[in-house]
Amino acid sequence: MNTKDYVYSWHLSLRVDRPLEGCPMQPHAYMYGKKLDEREFDKQGGIMQPHSKKMKEPPPQHEFSYRWFKGPLHEACAFEKCPRRTSFCPHDWSKHALGGTDCALQCVSTQSSLYKCTFCNSSCFINAWKTQYTVPKEQLMSEGITMHSRSNTPSRSRSASYGSDIDVYDDTGSIQSSGSKSPTHPSAIANPVTPAPRGFLAGYGGQSSSSNNHSMQNANTPHGGYSAADAAHDEYVEISRDQVYVPTQDDVGRKFKVEAAAYSLETGELLMSRVVKTDVVLARAPPPAKRNFVTAKAQAGVGPRFRVATYNVLAEIYATQQQYPYCDFWALSWDYRFYNILREIVDAAPDVLCLQEIQADHYENHIYAALSDAGYEGVYKQKTRQSMGLAGKVDGCALFWRRSRFHLVESYSIEFNEVAQRQATQVLGLNPRSEEGSAFINRLSKDNVAQLVVLEFIQPSRSSRDINQVCIANTHLYSNKDFPDVKLWQSWQLLQELESFIIGRGSNLPLVICGDFNSTPDTAVYDLMMRQTVHPGHPDVNFTGDDVANVLPDAMNITHSFQLGSVYQSVLGEEPWTTNYTENFKGVLDYVWYSAQNLMPLSVAAVPTEEQLTRLGQALPSTQFSSDHIMLVSDMQIVNGSR
Repeated sequence: MNTKDYVYSWHLSLRVDRPLEGCPMQPHAYMYGKKLDEREFDKQGGIMQPHSKKMKEPPPQHEFSYRWFKGPLHEACAFEKCPRRTSFCPHDWSKHALGGTDCALQCVSTQSSLYKCTFCNSSCFINAWKTQYTVPKEQLMSEGITMHSRSNTPSRSRSASYGSDIDVYDDTGSIQSSGSKSPTHPSAIANPVTPAPRGFLAGYGGQSSSSNNHSMQNANTPHGGYSAADAAHDEYVEISRDQVYVPTQDDVGRKFKVEAAAYSLETGELLMSRVVKTDVVLARAPPPAKRNFVTAKAQAGVGPRFRVATYNVLAEIYATQQQYPYCDFWALSWDYRFYNILREIVDAAPDVLCLQEIQADHYENHIYAALSDAGYEGVYKQKTRQSMGLAGKVDGCALFWRRSRFHLVESYSIEFNEVAQRQATQVLGLNPRSEEGSAFINRLSKDNVAQLVVLEFIQPSRSSRDINQVCIANTHLYSNKDFPDVKLWQSWQLLQELESFIIGRGSNLPLVICGDFNSTPDTAVYDLMMRQTVHPGHPDVNFTGDDVANVLPDAMNITHSFQLGSVYQSVLGEEPWTTNYTENFKGVLDYVWYSAQNLMPLSVAAVPTEEQLTRLGQALPSTQFSSDHIMLVSDMQIVNGSR
């Protein structure tokens, strides 16, 4: 009979993201077990990986307890002219500012005056090396092992890189807690096992916590040999025992040590623990630079004025390192970007705000409340697809208006999937289950949506004949460059819906259409919006293929009745040089359209120059610009009567 003796290896994983002032931090702790053949394990030397131990049973059900410790002010670099010696601004700590590297360097030449000095990057090391000198042998001999005292910077190992947030000091040992204690896990009161109290483990010196009864080796032997004397020298002070910690202004320039301890839910005994050290806490980003407004040459009328803005804010589900490898991971986090985006919006002070790529959970948990506090009311429409794995992980459009200027008259939304289904069955008479009908619907069903609202000015005009309402549309068209026919169809259907909507409410209702159209000025979408029709020979109209369903009618039928203008083209004489600036694409995708017969653009916010966009990053997003798009802002005025 073939029998095998099995054991289990327990592992504890702990990761903490870069700490940023005002951004909630939550440790990522995970404990798991792997089944091992004990004889095979012994043949291979029986060596356990760090932060693991060999046990006879798999890990029981458990929960985590956390402790946070704050260290002294951190000296980042020994080079006297390095800005990171005194600045903890995110702009100075990005990969772009560090020259593409986030690894600290240390001088190891015992004969150099820079011996044991640590530098934040290679540039600082090279510049400092120009000032170094060779220490005389006599001085070396007299200094002996105390020679490192020449350095103004404490000694650091090379592994303690600025980009790393997992400088691990021990596995089952813990930081000393300055005499603080916490109660034992409740389940341990009725249990004869006497584990270490919850949140109060042994010190770095390896003082033993209660031993696991099933352990086949000393589970309390610290990994890394970090002694109690070292911990005392670091001057780390316990600041919290909550699972989530929000760094404050007082934490800026310091590092945290975070301890995660896994306790058995049944017995309350300590199973494993681990301590990691974070990177240095960075301050909030400085306020965005003021954007100058360019004024139109046309004379202003006497109708009511309002400011409108459109902004694709880059949803968290799309803000990945794979998509934006040039941007720091921490600068892509929603908490960091949301603060910057909100501040940018408030600074622009629009009366009407159209947002795209608003994640459903962020609208509910962050955006609506923040903009409500800033004086806005709004509506939201998410895309019609299912969430990406978790509830709320789907983006959509949000439309806000300032409560002191407008009140809502009507709100309406468009689902282009539904429009495609309706057109296939009711207009074209296609069977959705037929091959032709299915191909038509599948080609057009891309989950995009649009919003329409009618807003009324709270302070009406003096004349009853003057216009006191405005219609605002907000949309985000399909992004794939290989589907120009779908984008053209979506924009055409949006205009058809708007025509029906406005004609039923009076043909003189001013109209503003905002959004990310994912279409450059050389596309058929732009031609349709600006010129009411498209040229039959345009490539986007004749987009066909063997496996591509024909979703467009004859070009002569792709029309609309609006006289639309682009606010930036009207004021500047041309579209801005870019509205989307990434490593792979730079161009205009976003627009603010207006009905020319009853609206006049007065001014637009100038788009930053390329030098301004790339001063603190290779492309967008960056530590300064928290979206890959640029917010467009325009002051508008209603024109009463004919122009």
